[in-house]
Amino acid sequence: MFTGLIEAVRPIKSNVAVKQGRRLSIPLGEISGGAGIGDSICVNGVCLTISEMTGELYVFDVMAETVQVSTLGQLKPREMVNLERALPADGRFGGHIVQGHVDGVGLVKRVEQGGGQYALWVEVPKEMKEMMIAKGSVAVDGVSLTVAQMKDQQFNVSLIPTTLEQTNLGRRKVGDKVNLEVDIISKWIKQRLDQILPSPDKGGKITPGKLRQEGFI
Repeated sequence: MFTGLIEAVRPIKSNVAVKQGRRLSIPLGEISGGAGIGDSICVNGVCLTISEMTGELYVFDVMAETVQVSTLGQLKPREMVNLERALPADGRFGGHIVQGHVDGVGLVKRVEQGGGQYALWVEVPKEMKEMMIAKGSVAVDGVSLTVAQMKDQQFNVSLIPTTLEQTNLGRRKVGDKVNLEVDIISKWIKQRLDQILPSPDKGGKITPGKLRQEGFI
């Protein structure tokens, strides 16, 4: 797993179409030490496996499914991407649990600057909004952030100077697409509730018997 604490921002060398999807080549630079074939690297929030390596240039295979649900297929040469190596067993956990499994693609709707703050407003798919809460965690292009506000189909995150300097989020502008991953705990809770609670659109009702059956009372 990952923590959402970006270790490096590096340029894409190439992004080419192959039979299975795409192949990304990225010079890992300062984080290439110790990285080898089969290791996991989080690229803009997507967990990828190193397939080949030549010096500091590393190649990643991106499957068609990943291309479809993320922004990786749209990356262009020289575009800067956020990178994070997988957390070692004895590593310090500093962000939140980031699996590198993108839940959806968000659209930057507004960039607010001034008054000592820098904030992004991002529009999310409806199914993702149901798993997000104010003050909860979200990964935006792999960066661990806290949801400041929720409004309609959008959420807001504030970026501190360190985040602007050490990630690519300071380059984001209105109309850009970003990879999003909601907190794994929220996903587990929603899935469990969907399983045990009756569906209102099917006339289901929450009753004392149902709650007792599921161990709530």
